Amino acid sequence: MGLFDEPPPAQENRPLADRVRPRDLEEIVGQERLLRPGTALRRAIEQDDLGSLILWGPPGSGKTTLARVIAARTRADFVPFSAVISGIKVVREVMERAARTRASTGRRTIVFVDEIHRFNRAQQDAFLPWIEDGTIVLIGATTENPSFEVNSALLSRARVYRLEPLLPEDVRRILERALRDEQRGLGAVSTEVPDEVLDLLAAQSQGDARTALNGLELAVAAAPEGDDGVKRIDREIARDVLQKQTLYYDKAGEEHFNVISALHKSVRNSDPDASLYWLARMLESGEDPLYIARRLVRIASEDIGLADPRALALAVAAKDAVHFMGRPEADLALAEAAVYCALAPKSNALYQAWKSTLEALRDAPVEAVPLHLRNAPTDLMKSEGYGRGYRYAHDFDDAVTGMRCLPPSLEGRRFYHPTRHGLERRLSSRLDALRKAKRD
Repeated sequence: MGLFDEPPPAQENRPLADRVRPRDLEEIVGQERLLRPGTALRRAIEQDDLGSLILWGPPGSGKTTLARVIAARTRADFVPFSAVISGIKVVREVMERAARTRASTGRRTIVFVDEIHRFNRAQQDAFLPWIEDGTIVLIGATTENPSFEVNSALLSRARVYRLEPLLPEDVRRILERALRDEQRGLGAVSTEVPDEVLDLLAAQSQGDARTALNGLELAVAAAPEGDDGVKRIDREIARDVLQKQTLYYDKAGEEHFNVISALHKSVRNSDPDASLYWLARMLESGEDPLYIARRLVRIASEDIGLADPRALALAVAAKDAVHFMGRPEADLALAEAAVYCALAPKSNALYQAWKSTLEALRDAPVEAVPLHLRNAPTDLMKSEGYGRGYRYAHDFDDAVTGMRCLPPSLEGRRFYHPTRHGLERRLSSRLDALRKAKRD
C-alpha cells in the first residue's frame, strides 16, 4: 500500500490519529498563517497550480496531512514515497514513469517525498533535471532545517513553507472533534472527558496532534466502563497513559542548537529561572551533560570573564561532577553553575580583548621577539644582545617597570578594556595605576 492509498475497510485497526486526519483544507486546524483564505499557498492548492515546495515543521504539525489534501485535489498524477525506505533506484523509476506520463498524456506528476532530509546529496540531486524541465513538481516534507539538510540547488528551485507547532487550543479542538466524530473518531463510544483532561493532553503534546490523539486513544482504551456504560477519563488515567512527556529534541539537528542558544542567552541576560528551564529541557531530552558543561565553561569565560573569575571555577567543577557522578546526581551541579553564572556580573571585555589580539596577530607583520625579552642561556646569545636591557620586575618598587613588551609595530596597542562590573571595577583601577606607574 502506498503512502496515500485508501485504507482497508476495517477502520478500527487504524490508529485514531490516522482515522481522523483532515481530508480537505476546511478540516485542517492551525497553520492559519499559511492556509487561511487568500494566502499564496492556499490559492495554489485550490487552483491546482503548485510549484515545487518544501514543507518544514515539527512532528505532528500537518505536513503529511497537507500533502494528502493536495493529493485529493490535484488533477496531476500524485506519487508519494518515503525517503526512509526508498533508494536511488526507486527515485529513478518514479522519474522515468513521470516522463512517460508527460509524453503520452501531457499531465504533470507531483512527487511527494516524506522525510526528504534522509536522502543524501546524490539522491537529492537526482530530482534536479526533472524539476528543471518541468517533468515533476516536488513536494518534500522534513522535520529538519532545510538550510542544513536540503541541497542548495534543490532549495533554489522550491519554496520553503514552515509549519509551526500547533497551539494548545488547536490541539484541543482536534481532540474534541475526535470525541464527537462517530464515523472516524470516538463518537460511537460513550466517553466523558473533563476539560482539565483535554487541557492536559493538549499541553503535553508539544503542538503535536498525533501525540495528543494517541494519548486520547490510549486513555479511552484504558478507562473502565461504568455501570451506565460510560467511560470516564480522569487526570490519573491521562497521566498514566502519558507516563512522561517526550520532549521534541534532536541532538543532531536544529532543535539542539535552538535550545542551547536559549540557555546561553538566558544566562547572559542574567535570568536564572529561564536558565534552569532550558538546562532541564536539554537534560530531560537526553542531551550529553558534558556538552552542557562545556557550554557553561564557555559562558563563564565569554560573558562573565574577570567580572567574576569564580564562575569559571564553578563551571569547571560542574564538569568534574559530571565525570565523577554522572546523571542524574550531577544535574544539580550543572544547575548550580548555570544559576551562579546567570547571577554573576557580566563582562565580555576579556572575550573582546582576545578577539582583538587575534585580529592584530593576523593583520600586523610577524615580528621577531624583542631582544630584551629573549632568554640568553649561552655566551653566544648574550654576545648577540639576547636579554640586554631586560628589567627584572621584582627589583623595582611595586614590581612595575616601564619596559615595553609588545613588538614595535604594536607598541601602545591596548587589547583589554575592563568594564566597571564586578571584580573588573577593581581591575580597571589597578590597570590605570599600572599604566601611570609605567609612564612615570
